[in-house]
Amino acid sequence: MTKNSRVPTPRSPLRDPGGAFEQRLSGKVSSGQKFLAVYVTAGLPDVKHFEPLVERVAAAGADIVEIGIPFSDPIMDGPVIQRASKRALESGVTPPWALESASRIASLCGSDVDLVVMTYSNLAFRMGFTSFSRELAAAGVGGVILADLPLEESELWENAAMEAGVAPVLLAAPNCSDERLARVASRSRGFVYGISLLGVTGARKTVSEMAKEIGERLKRVSDVPVGVGIGISSGSHAAEVAAHCDGVIVGSALVQRILDAEDPVAAIEAAESFVAELRGALS
Repeated sequence: MTKNSRVPTPRSPLRDPGGAFEQRLSGKVSSGQKFLAVYVTAGLPDVKHFEPLVERVAAAGADIVEIGIPFSDPIMDGPVIQRASKRALESGVTPPWALESASRIASLCGSDVDLVVMTYSNLAFRMGFTSFSRELAAAGVGGVILADLPLEESELWENAAMEAGVAPVLLAAPNCSDERLARVASRSRGFVYGISLLGVTGARKTVSEMAKEIGERLKRVSDVPVGVGIGISSGSHAAEVAAHCDGVIVGSALVQRILDAEDPVAAIEAAESFVAELRGALS
């Protein structure tokens, strides 16, 4: 098989067209825009200032805000997100608190930003996939990422999410075979999340060649927008990666700025400035 040949994308019975989140994102991509998704752990910089921070980040140019529901064993995440999750848990952030906050953010921001929840499968399993999906939909969340749920075990979750009208966003690792990559792309909704390197989340000094490769490979097999994330740490990184996909996802570099700020107001300003830098680079 040649490098540029297209792998036929199997049509999964789990997949159906539509969904406001996917439609909005696909419309932006079709018009030539690159989308920007940013991750913020729920409850940062503190529970009082989390919602204002998300509003300012959205106004600065984020198309998607991934709200991380903190989990005690975030196996996909590196030291920065682990530290953020620990702070959030110690401040009393729970899944119900995060979803109530998301609901208020969705009401305030409207269609200016799409909300995606990112967390781990144990939380969804404990609440029940159907109940969790319905809670997400009621909160105005358009998509959800369960970072540790493998494709072979996600069918029940995907069905429950789509039944509730929430897009299950699936992860595609850079060492996936062409056949598996096509399966992931065919079942992901909203967008498909290409992982730019092997390892946990965290800012990096340079862009991995895997970031470019996974973006191009997914573009050949996906009919939903392709985002690439993990390790993107600056505007120049974002622009470099976006040349090979439809958008970028930035998490640890943003969370690091929030954690390093002297106080909540400074954290909001730092987050807003960084997102504006990323948006400018993509534009």
